Order: sequence, then structure tokens, then C-alpha cells
Amino acid sequence: MAHTLPKPPHLLEHKLGYTFKKQQLLLEALTHKSYKKPYNNERLEFLGDAVLDLLVGEYLFKKFPHAKEGELSKLRACIVNEKGFMKLAQSIDLGAFLYISQSEEHNKGRQKASILSNAFEALIGAIYLESSLKHAQRIINALLEENYTKIDLDSLFMDYKTALQELTQALYGVIPTYTILNESGPDHKKSFEVALSIQGKEYARASGGSKKEAQQKSAHKAYEILRHLTKKEQE
Repeated sequence: MAHTLPKPPHLLEHKLGYTFKKQQLLLEALTHKSYKKPYNNERLEFLGDAVLDLLVGEYLFKKFPHAKEGELSKLRACIVNEKGFMKLAQSIDLGAFLYISQSEEHNKGRQKASILSNAFEALIGAIYLESSLKHAQRIINALLEENYTKIDLDSLFMDYKTALQELTQALYGVIPTYTILNESGPDHKKSFEVALSIQGKEYARASGGSKKEAQQKSAHKAYEILRHLTKKEQE
């Protein structure tokens, strides 16, 4: 099987409406570590992760002027994750521009969630590094408007209990166990503490104003832990 050549970077610049002053910086953002060059996109990924956290937060802050801090945090968490960044990466066909090894090519690396989301973070990190937040914000705002036409609390909130159950069944063939550790407070303002275990091992604890909220919070924590573990195993 012949190695697939990536599309020319200038086509990606056209999609973004941004031209890099330093083409080497763009190449670095598009180069996966498997490509075995003296450079790769891991450092830019680190920077882009922080930049995106800020830019998505600002976008939501302005779009929902009456939303509470907790609601904004939940909204951001639904976008700022591997699945969310993969969606944005796919919208600009980012996979077609990546420099990956022949081995990753055979393993459909251009479609892998981890590779796509990391490259997207690196790309935004590179734009921020050579220009400013203003350019990166314009690009992110446009992509969010295009790909999340109905951003609201109900449509974006992820059911982490269901997502975690699907993940643990796929990985271990079991479902999580939720144990109520503590129940406190008056009837009108109860607080529940829940522990989440998988195969007898505790992965997370969380508190909430209802059992359901506490379970969702603990499921969210456990889901992120497992997602990072599986991501490391894939790399």
C-alpha cells in the first residue's frame, strides 16, 4: 500500500482564512510524532490546549450572558474534549493535511480521534504563537458557529453515565458501580456523596444536590480518567 501524500498546506490556510508567516510552524503543527522528523506537534498541542480553553470560554461567556458559572463550565467541558476537537478538525478536513507514518496510515491514523484532536490543538496553538488571540478567536468562533448551530445547555450536556457505561463495557465487559457514601443536609437542600467503582476499584468520588447529579459528576471524572488512559495506550 502506497503512502498517502498529505494535501498541500496552502489549501488548509484557505479553509481557515489565515496565511502563516512562518510555514515551518504550520508544518510542525501538522506533523505527528510517528513521522520521525526532528520536530512534531506535541509542544504546540500543549499550548493550543490552553488557548482553546480560553477561547471557547470567552465564546460561551459572550453567547450566554445570563448563564451561571457552573453552566458555562459544563458547556465548555462538552466542547473542550477529544470528541469536540475531532468534530472541529473533521469540519476542515484536517486529517488530509497531516504528516503521519506509514504505519499510522495503515491504521487509519488520519481518522483517529486522538491524532485529529491533538493536531487541531497544535494548529490553534501555532496560529496564536505567531499572530495573536484575535486571529485564533476569529477562526474558533467561525468553526463553533458552523459546527454547533444549536449550542444550548440541553443539547450539549453529555450523559456521562451512559458514555462511561459504554466505555467500560467495551474495555472490560462490565458496568460501573455507584455507592452512596454520605447523605447530609436538610430536606430542601440535600447533599449526596457518591463513589464510583469499576471491577471493585474506586475511580472517582463526587457530591451533588441529588443522587443523579452526584453520579453524573463522578461518571464525568471516571470517564476522563479512562479516556486519558486509553489515549496514552493508543499513542
